Amino acid sequence: FSKLIDGKETKLYILTNKQGMELTITNYGAKIVSLMVADKNGKMTDVVTGHNSIDEYLTSEEPYFGAICGRYGNRIAFGKFALDGVTFDKLAINNGPNSLHGGIKGFNSVVWDAAQKDNQTLELNYVSADGEEGFPGELKTTVVYHLSDNNEVIISYHAVTDKPTVLNLTNHSYFNLSGAGDPYIGDHLLTINADYYLPTDDTAIPYGPKAKVEGTPMDFRSSFEVGARINENFEQLIFGKGYDHTFILNKEDNELSFCAKCKAPKTGIVMETYTTEPGVQLYTGNWMTGNFAGKNGQRYPERAALCLETQHFPDSPNKPEYPSTTLRPGESFDSKTIFRFSVEK
Repeated sequence: FSKLIDGKETKLYILTNKQGMELTITNYGAKIVSLMVADKNGKMTDVVTGHNSIDEYLTSEEPYFGAICGRYGNRIAFGKFALDGVTFDKLAINNGPNSLHGGIKGFNSVVWDAAQKDNQTLELNYVSADGEEGFPGELKTTVVYHLSDNNEVIISYHAVTDKPTVLNLTNHSYFNLSGAGDPYIGDHLLTINADYYLPTDDTAIPYGPKAKVEGTPMDFRSSFEVGARINENFEQLIFGKGYDHTFILNKEDNELSFCAKCKAPKTGIVMETYTTEPGVQLYTGNWMTGNFAGKNGQRYPERAALCLETQHFPDSPNKPEYPSTTLRPGESFDSKTIFRFSVEK
């Protein structure tokens, strides 16, 4: 994992806690590389997909494994938006007709400055230049990963800008709680604390208005198998080849509260998610191909992992009715997400 990229050195950082959990992170893309969690039999199990080396990350057909996505995670329609009467229309079109996850070289593809504070804490910093990937303002971003003794992966985000800009930061880990390399997450039991979701067009851009989950395959208010309804003849699932949707969390603004719970029956591993963000994108790995080898020669076919990307909403810069993703000089963006692990036998 040591390499010189853009004149900066990449390394692998290892965090451990008193329970024996281990979290490894590369400063290339601020990516989570592995996350070792004890299963119901005490066996340490890696629950995230990834690669064996930095070279494999550089050439991967899945550039977002474990990454911090920015400057704008998720999609902006047609790669353009207006802010304070100025139109910014030079964003990369890298996902159908839209801009995705910050462009061609988003935060997932840059080398962050890293400082390991102690055995359980890693701080990463990146300065995004004014105009980088078409976004205005120099943006200074700090991401802190902390592995608590309560078996929590705590991700804290902080950002400031020198010009009005937009941002949406998220971690894009692909989880399989049966163990990375298990071929299907359809048996995972999932709960999402959301009465509403955002329906999208066939390019994954929300129409605007929210829709009730009630009476649809989008209803995870009580525990449901991820795969139980994923192939139903429901337009939203057809558009996305499965789940790839933002759920509007039942919460107050900036409140750190319960987002989701996921459990793998095979291992008994449970992951609870808490966040200050207003939404979570459920993505069920619908576009994974299994064409390449990941860690330890494992292959990751379609739906071999799921993502719970805590974030603001897609295309918010073009949807004034959504929670604002605008950041101005003198303000700071602060956000926190917690992934808490336990076992149920």
